[in-house]
Amino acid sequence: MAADVDKRIPEEEKKISPHNGKQSLGSRSWICRGMWTWVVVCAVPLFAFGIKYYQDAQLLKRHEESVRTLGAEGLFLFSSLDTDHDFYLSPEEFKPIAEKLTGITNPADFEEEAIHDPNGETLTLEAKMQPLLLDSMTKSKDGFLGVSHSSLSGLRSWKSPAVPSSSFSASHFRVFLPPKNKIEVGDTWWVIPSELNIFTGYLPNNRYHPPTPRGREVLIHSLLSMFHPRPFIKTRFAPQGAVACIRASNDFYYDIVFRIHAEFQLNDIPDFPFWFTPGQFTGNIVLSKDASHVRLFHLYVPSNRSLNVDMEWLYGASESSNMEVDIGYLPQLELQSAGPSTPSVITDEQGNIIDRRDSSNEPIQFVFEEIHWTSEISQEEAARRMEVTFYPFKKVSYLPFSEAFDRAQAEKKLVHSILLWGALDDQSCSGRTLRETVLESSPVLALLNQSFISSWSLVKELENLQQNPALSEKARLHLEKYSFPVEMMVALPNGTIVHHINANFFLDQTAMKPEEEEATFSFSGGFEDPSTSTYISFLKEGLEKAKEYLAQ
Repeated sequence: MAADVDKRIPEEEKKISPHNGKQSLGSRSWICRGMWTWVVVCAVPLFAFGIKYYQDAQLLKRHEESVRTLGAEGLFLFSSLDTDHDFYLSPEEFKPIAEKLTGITNPADFEEEAIHDPNGETLTLEAKMQPLLLDSMTKSKDGFLGVSHSSLSGLRSWKSPAVPSSSFSASHFRVFLPPKNKIEVGDTWWVIPSELNIFTGYLPNNRYHPPTPRGREVLIHSLLSMFHPRPFIKTRFAPQGAVACIRASNDFYYDIVFRIHAEFQLNDIPDFPFWFTPGQFTGNIVLSKDASHVRLFHLYVPSNRSLNVDMEWLYGASESSNMEVDIGYLPQLELQSAGPSTPSVITDEQGNIIDRRDSSNEPIQFVFEEIHWTSEISQEEAARRMEVTFYPFKKVSYLPFSEAFDRAQAEKKLVHSILLWGALDDQSCSGRTLRETVLESSPVLALLNQSFISSWSLVKELENLQQNPALSEKARLHLEKYSFPVEMMVALPNGTIVHHINANFFLDQTAMKPEEEEATFSFSGGFEDPSTSTYISFLKEGLEKAKEYLAQ
């Protein structure tokens, strides 16, 4: 039988040379490798998406379980303490509760001040300022009608830096050095930690003079005092404090970027308080790892947006007095090092000691080697990491208006768009309300990551975009739905608004009594507090209204 089968095989097929056999096996091997490579390339992004989707789903599930265990009010309290949103309270996070229950406050954990070396290097900083443009304020549109002259006296008179130039010991800038457990490029840490929590609430408005700075606050206070004599390092509202990030490093130097939230009191007695709060101070410092030398220092208020300062002033002497709020544009508020830090005392080649502070000595020119970084990240990435440290809601990427709709089209998602008068990440009332009641909530973050591309814009920016042929229609549709102070919208990738809610109406809804709230909204599941539940409901309603688009 075997012989018969063998006869049916053509003779030429039997004569397969060793060379032909290897060629055939090699071809099949190459095809197999190519197929496996294709499978892996396709599987990796799908696997990553699956993990992200699973994590977000687990987060939503964990919140529902937490509500059942603690109740809405209990979870709201827990979430206010759980600053890293990992559903566990570390000793540091539990500290406010312990202090409240025991009545004992542990002293602040400030590093001991380094001993100042009188012969160490000194750094000269120069302050520059262009005063706030009064016509950028909303109140200027009606000629400041109803605003007393005394209320704005401090603002109108602040035309230049209080101290145009000042010298500092280089060793004082060691406050910007990272702690021992934060030495990798990209690491962030609190230079001045926030002290605001659910128990402290907001700090009082009716103050004129800042408290005495301590520890690391001393240098920051001295720097900001070059602009104005009354800086408050601890802001009244969140965000509060200062955060830094290692942008680059080598064996001897760090390039550290930082972000500071502070404010100024521009009025003094007998005028009522006037608070001047820039959206942020940011900048960078290049210094040696032992802080003996500072190559560069730069601090400034970003002026790339059309509005960058929040202002609030009282109309009375008590904390309960009426307050007026406005926003405006500050073109420049900046500190810049005049050059690298240099030693005050040097020894020449003959061993003679020369004190450069002695004006009778000839000036000396210093030559500095160029710094080459062995590890670094971009300025933008460092800024993003600091933002996430300050604002958990920035775990969701907020794209510029010009990019959000193209991304939504590509990913077949809706646009979660926030249109407001002042910046979402500044100290303005509207920005604070959104951040603290809604956008930093974990279930909202999870839903936004799953189903939306997020963006926030200023009204003035969209008004300018009406001259842009590619974006004018989308900008017009947004402006048509906008009402002061903040409008939250759900839009299709073509710019059509399918759902929107005003911040004031939103807050009215969340302030309702439970029985009224239930009559107005039907919540599919309890989340941590009424604000979160209402916003989750708003987003889901937007998804429902856009189903026809999503089904395409």
